[in-house]
Amino acid sequence: MSEARTSMIPSFDGTELAVHRLGAGRPVLLLHGLFSSAYMNWIDFGHAAALVDAGFEAVMPDSRAHGESARPHNVGAYPHDVLVRDVQALVDALGLDDFDLVGFSLGARTAARAVLEGVAPRRLVLAGMGLEGLSGWERRGAFFIDAIDRFDSIRAGDPAFMAKGFMTRMRTDRVAARLLLGSIGNIDRAELAGISMPTMVLCGRKDRDNGSPQALTSALPHARHVEIPGTHMSSVTEGALGDALVEFLDG
Repeated sequence: MSEARTSMIPSFDGTELAVHRLGAGRPVLLLHGLFSSAYMNWIDFGHAAALVDAGFEAVMPDSRAHGESARPHNVGAYPHDVLVRDVQALVDALGLDDFDLVGFSLGARTAARAVLEGVAPRRLVLAGMGLEGLSGWERRGAFFIDAIDRFDSIRAGDPAFMAKGFMTRMRTDRVAARLLLGSIGNIDRAELAGISMPTMVLCGRKDRDNGSPQALTSALPHARHVEIPGTHMSSVTEGALGDALVEFLDG
């Protein structure tokens, strides 16, 4: 597989977002999880390659404050739902109309809210997500804000120890990440009825970090629940994730 084609695209406020692209065909816009990156979530474990082999183009932005995208430290760069506004800006800048949308964890929350705000993919995948991760995201966000605030004192056995380890591995800009977390709010369950396209709720068998995927599936008008091996973190490393994406998006 060739190297990803990377370009920097200004968002609605001029903040530069790195977008990595592989393949050709129907675009699939893939949104990674918190503290992660496009490479970690989609490229390193072969999911983008699986999509490319199936005839899709993988379009993979690094979210604001992540990966190769800008990481501003001013609070004004993080208005409410800034990640959603970034998605809207990228869809417009890239001229995406006939495309699919996939999000993992925080990327799934962003994808769901983007659809509710008018982004219109052909098919939608919400991965690593349950109902409580959308309707109770502020509680989830508070956990990570606390992990950032206590970063230097977290030790093994602390519930936030794994989050600290991942932030360390990803060299997370904790100032930018904390500001970003303050921009993210809940999605009411009743709002989910507005997501009308075919949707797959894709979750690791042992992943309940963001609540119940079954409850999320039930709250969506046209959704199916698909399980793959793994926990919230390990499911990203499973080839079954890429296989499930291909099977659903190729249908």
